[in-house]
Amino acid sequence: MTQTRTGGRILVDNLVAQGCDRIFCVPGESYLAVLDALHETPAIDLVVCRQEGGAAFMAEADGKLTGRPGICFVTRGPGATNASIGVHVARQDSTPMILFIGDVARGDRDREGFQEVDLVAMFRPLAKWAVRVDDAARLPEYIARAYATAVSGRPGPVVIALPEDMLRDEVAAVDRPRIVRPAQVPDPGAVIAFLDLLRDAAAPIAIVGGADWDAATGGRFAVFAESVGLPVAAAFRRQDAYPNGSPVYAGNLGYGPNPMLLQRVRDADLVIAVGARLGEATTDGYTLLTPDHPGQTLVHVHPDPDELNSVYRTDLAICADCHDFADTLAGWAHDLYPFEDGAAAHGEWIDWSTPAPREGVALDLGQCVAAMRAALPADTVICNGAGNYSGWWHRYWRYGPQGTQLAPTAGAMGYGTPAAVAAALRRPDARVVALAGDGCFLMNGQELATAAARGLRLLVIIVDNASYGTIRMHQEREYPGRVTGTTLSSPDFAMLARAHGGWAETVKRTEDFAPALDRALAQPGLALLHLRTDVEQITPGTTISALNRR
Repeated sequence: MTQTRTGGRILVDNLVAQGCDRIFCVPGESYLAVLDALHETPAIDLVVCRQEGGAAFMAEADGKLTGRPGICFVTRGPGATNASIGVHVARQDSTPMILFIGDVARGDRDREGFQEVDLVAMFRPLAKWAVRVDDAARLPEYIARAYATAVSGRPGPVVIALPEDMLRDEVAAVDRPRIVRPAQVPDPGAVIAFLDLLRDAAAPIAIVGGADWDAATGGRFAVFAESVGLPVAAAFRRQDAYPNGSPVYAGNLGYGPNPMLLQRVRDADLVIAVGARLGEATTDGYTLLTPDHPGQTLVHVHPDPDELNSVYRTDLAICADCHDFADTLAGWAHDLYPFEDGAAAHGEWIDWSTPAPREGVALDLGQCVAAMRAALPADTVICNGAGNYSGWWHRYWRYGPQGTQLAPTAGAMGYGTPAAVAAALRRPDARVVALAGDGCFLMNGQELATAAARGLRLLVIIVDNASYGTIRMHQEREYPGRVTGTTLSSPDFAMLARAHGGWAETVKRTEDFAPALDRALAQPGLALLHLRTDVEQITPGTTISALNRR
């Protein structure tokens, strides 16, 4: 299309050309021309949110679910700073996302005008690319490049500043076609070298998930891993990357993992990282697998050449799409002798992920997760932010295929509820559960209003121990009994849900959870379970009293 249009119209037309069907936003006067263009664009669903942090989290979650950039629009200054948390999560989680920010008019720049921020300078350290568009005729070029940057190599966020007067300019522009991720097929010689290393290994282990991973990748990698008995561990908060029911699935790394799995990683003579960056959480502060990993051989498969050998000394670096690598392995004719470690590791995970009742505990979260496993379908989408409460689900929940775990590897609080809104919109036929602690929930609990406004079927579970539990845990470990700044006072969360038109119950005893869950699942729209727990039960594996005795 080349006829004269406003910048706002050109931008929206090119989003449609790129396949955008949903935008999350908090409206602002700095991009009114875009909102006006959206008025006549039924192809795009505009989701109006209640705070820019929630909107950015929704866009990031949508990018995780689709593999295409999640799109968010906010205004300058306060809107941009609020939305920055979503950009940070998209960066650390390798999620494609584009944040558009309405900016001051071009003629007013550098005067510290109303809500002015140097947006490019602000977001350059957080994003893969941050740019300001001053010429409306070049919007198709910038949008196509933004999509290409967001989805290529290691996916990530792009930030585009849009001067408000540029969006009103009427110019002729040539639209760009849809961008697709370029293929990155693994080098056959590198695959042969990998198979030779695996053939010579005595105790190999794979760590998978991240980058460009999808459900098909997990399935194809499972074909290979099961055929050779290779133990497969999921990187931190990538538990849906690999089929949990696979007979060689070894569980997840990160915070609170199975000690037997940790020992397997330490004892491994060959570590195969596919898609994983081997970040701080996955490697327990770069100690479980050290950057130089003496006595261990590291094969690192990643789609971004800048990631390979950036932190870890890599014995065999393979720059390729994870799916293409997994697909190549699944179809490769090889003569590897099967390992027995995969089945043994899976048995250890089964034991570790089966909750035993905890004596003397009024509300046992492990048994609550077991009740959820019995009541909910395998493709349930579990969404959570940061906090010790998530550890019960990370340990005991059995995740479905890629896209059923929405949890920030960046460790951001307040993520669960907005991510669940995005998931319920993207997958209206799926069961979606938002998990939050009392501290985590109130960082973005206002997005209950967005869920209610859209009539979404959503189950929210709030674990309320009247504390910033993770910080309290570290506090008790480092300064026993000296509790400062971690105690919380919260509203009646059940009443809050009812105020949004939802259904809610408060649960204080284990035996009451399953019946309350059944009633919640019978609701057609928003339902909330407020779980009142004791901070003494600080994690699935320890208590406050035990920490104080150390």
